[in-house]
Amino acid sequence: MDPWILAPAFFIGALLYSSVGHGGASAYLAIMALAHAAPESMRPLALALNLVVAGVAALQYARAGFLDWRLLWPFVLGSVPLAYLGGLIDLPEFWYRSAIGLVLLYAAVSLWWGSIRADEAPAKAPPIPVAVAAGGVLGLAAGLTGVGGGIFLSPLLMLMNWARAKPTAAVSALFIWLNSLSGLLAQAERVPPILDELLWAAPAVLAGGLLGAWIGARRTPPRLLRRLLSVVLLVAAWKLLATAVAAWPTGG
Repeated sequence: MDPWILAPAFFIGALLYSSVGHGGASAYLAIMALAHAAPESMRPLALALNLVVAGVAALQYARAGFLDWRLLWPFVLGSVPLAYLGGLIDLPEFWYRSAIGLVLLYAAVSLWWGSIRADEAPAKAPPIPVAVAAGGVLGLAAGLTGVGGGIFLSPLLMLMNWARAKPTAAVSALFIWLNSLSGLLAQAERVPPILDELLWAAPAVLAGGLLGAWIGARRTPPRLLRRLLSVVLLVAAWKLLATAVAAWPTGG
């Protein structure tokens, strides 16, 4: 992977995603897919970068007073163990590329939807058993695909009216950080080969994450940037799904 090309791309992805409380794993996966990165390095690198950016975003939103621990803990209780389990599972190339493509497609639609939806009725937290069960499903999906799960949790919180926009971003950031750590622990043996990439990728996403989280927590989130990002993810999703079709196992 060429750091002179990918570092700026990672910076932009981190900036855009951290502005809405996300770690950016789906953006990093999209960038690496477009750069033809090895599939076995994509998941651990995306999770490691998620830890950097989601950690920054969580701190910024917590300092701004938006973190709701009572909303967060039931989702985390269900998600973290299953994120670890999902991280232990290696999908065949066809299924992995299909899963990532669908995740990116979902992220694109969610980002576009989030850019046009405004807060409406007062939010009401879900029953604890519902939140734990939902967290488990989201954690498993996150571990399987190498993301932190924020792209699943954020639209769920908003669509179900369980949280307003900035508390959603705050809760999602810490949810992502914990799930990313859990998933990365399951991928621990794959971390040493990506250390060289982390030396240039981590500073790039740290800089983008600091700027984006400050914009998101202290300023109005940039709707236009989210829409542009959704278009980029849509293109990457199309590419991954197309290559997944090419990797379809055939008999004979």
